[in-house]
Amino acid sequence: MTPSAASEPDTGSAAATTAGTAAAPAPAARETYHHGDLRRALLEAGLELAREGGPDKVVLREATRRVGVSANAAYRHFTDRDALLDEVVSRAQARAADVISGAMDAVPADLDPAGRARARFRAVGVGYLRFAMDEPGLFRTAFAVPVDLSRAGSAEASGDSGRTPFQLLSDSLDAMLDAGVLSERERPGAELLAWSAVHGLAMLALEGPLRDLPPGAVDELAPRLVRMVDLGLGLSDHPDRGPVPDPLGTAPRVGR
Repeated sequence: MTPSAASEPDTGSAAATTAGTAAAPAPAARETYHHGDLRRALLEAGLELAREGGPDKVVLREATRRVGVSANAAYRHFTDRDALLDEVVSRAQARAADVISGAMDAVPADLDPAGRARARFRAVGVGYLRFAMDEPGLFRTAFAVPVDLSRAGSAEASGDSGRTPFQLLSDSLDAMLDAGVLSERERPGAELLAWSAVHGLAMLALEGPLRDLPPGAVDELAPRLVRMVDLGLGLSDHPDRGPVPDPLGTAPRVGR
């Protein structure tokens, strides 16, 4: 090969590079993601989809479109739509845990141990209902999709407190047992009874015959419902202590 022949491809390559540079589109969004960032972005997109329309709206293709990546890039992190939804369910439960924790933490610290334990137990139900009403899409995703209690102690379903919604409920029942206001006889299975009561009201208000209740109606009913659950566990208001404080007014709202 002669020197002149060798130099011609170089010139053509440079020209092609120049032309390619001028014609090339902006870098794809996926090229800006570092390892792990894309997974988080897809999860956040999945959460937004769940917030907008519940679990049925969580679609991997739509999540990738919102993030601005190809389906192939997404499949490196989630094998299919069910894999994304599974993660979104846990994240939605973690959001619920944060709302419940906020309601529990709003209970005054200067109450006597028994009164505070009961108020925090009631706050669990109030927080659960508040999450359902303020975030119906996330609520349905968090609690309508799971088929078992495998997430009851999962770190992925834990809020900032490090506890899942189910664990927060269990903790509040154990605290009442320790404070002497819940008997050992009534403790086994109490989580299932309390959960069923508040979840039932939430679903009736979201999807059942109570969905036409006026705004704020569930907020007004929540303290009465959790009091009924409280009394149904065999507890009663102590005459020397007065009524258990209502946690509803001080619990933070999550909003949209």
